[in-house]
Amino acid sequence: MSQYAAEDLRKSVRGPVLCPGEDGYEAARKVPNAMIDRKPAIIARCAGAADVISCVRFAREHNILVSIRGGGHSIAGQAVCDGGLMIDLSCMKGIRVDLQQRTARAEPGLTLGEFDHETQAFGLATALGTVSKTGIAGLTLGGGFGHLSSKYGLACDNLIAADVVTADGNLLKANASENQDLFWGLRGGGGNFGIVTSFEYRLHEITTVIGGAVLYPATKAKEILPFYREFAEASPDELVIQAGSMTMNGVPVFLVGGCYCGSPAEGEKLLKPLRTFGSPIADIFAPVSYIQMQSMFDPFFPPGRQTYVKANFIKSLSDMAMDALAEFAGTSPSVHTFGPWVEHWHGAATRVAVAETAFPHRQYPYNFSVWSNWVSSSETEANIKWSRACWDAMRPFMADGSYVNYLEGEGDPLARAAYGPNYDRLVAIKNKYDPTNLFRMNHNVKPTELAATKTADAVGAVEAGTM
Repeated sequence: MSQYAAEDLRKSVRGPVLCPGEDGYEAARKVPNAMIDRKPAIIARCAGAADVISCVRFAREHNILVSIRGGGHSIAGQAVCDGGLMIDLSCMKGIRVDLQQRTARAEPGLTLGEFDHETQAFGLATALGTVSKTGIAGLTLGGGFGHLSSKYGLACDNLIAADVVTADGNLLKANASENQDLFWGLRGGGGNFGIVTSFEYRLHEITTVIGGAVLYPATKAKEILPFYREFAEASPDELVIQAGSMTMNGVPVFLVGGCYCGSPAEGEKLLKPLRTFGSPIADIFAPVSYIQMQSMFDPFFPPGRQTYVKANFIKSLSDMAMDALAEFAGTSPSVHTFGPWVEHWHGAATRVAVAETAFPHRQYPYNFSVWSNWVSSSETEANIKWSRACWDAMRPFMADGSYVNYLEGEGDPLARAAYGPNYDRLVAIKNKYDPTNLFRMNHNVKPTELAATKTADAVGAVEAGTM
């Protein structure tokens, strides 16, 4: 990309436009996962929707690769591209809370913590994730599991409207009455159909919750898991509960953690059997503010560590599945690893019909993951090997689908499985709003024509003996 092209873009946007070697470029291209080291030809730090429109039109005119950065927390590093245009939305942090309607209109550069800061001033919140540094945009577009999901659904279930810049450079409103097909696709279809410049969410009354965890020695995982399963499966909608292995203060532990968002008195009563089971090392459940709850896991996910994730829904937490999980508890080669880990999905998040939103995985009760984190590149091989071994041990218990927000960039088969039975409908929406696949730095839904061309090329290569 020539310097002249960058100058043309600078003239059409309000925000900074950065090229390699310029001040601010290196910081802007960095994402939290240190395994990602890509160098865009241009980074456009958008100040508003008009800048986004200019960037999309520029990318079409110059036929260059585009990546979209919101919070930058894509595990696969899809927020940043090599040699193309990175459209950086992280400066777009406007938010307006409507107390009468109990809604919030928020721009895509906000993190969960920034969003919560504004809504909690009024005792309100929406269902977002579990780490406050995560961006709202990617989280919502991929589904959005969090501490309130069993009571109020996923983040995408609380999305009531969006402003979207599509691949033709136009700004569209998507909601239940306008561009309904696009609105459906945004709720779980990722960034495949355009760039969202504004999200509108439904809000709920939330102030204090009971949050925390009970910690046990990692060697006790096999004893704890059956109790966790029984406790989780009897949980009311007000409780989101998770279990897994990590290291705290140099000690490998197995914990059962959760967030209860109902009556404090009922919560204390409900959690008592969990807090008194076995011989825990520590019990850190307590009434906390919702903002404290949302930031509780933050210290374990600082930017700059190398991260590799394997994740998939599992059909059930069977005895054999629990044995496989317990075998790997406390055995990671890195003290920074989070997992093996199991989230319990239930309540409102699972009572939405499969076809009601693009996010399809409403029927599975547990989501398994391994978040391997380490510091030095010399540790990479050992940590990836361990993660894959844990994944292989759990493979017999896996369902036919993954949570797209937890996917590494591992190719089309996993993307198709992540979108499940809704994939063909997503292709139809892609054909309409992005037929040339401009927005492909994601877990990609390919438009029909390009997918057919790729298939034909592969067949031709086989016939020619070049594959």
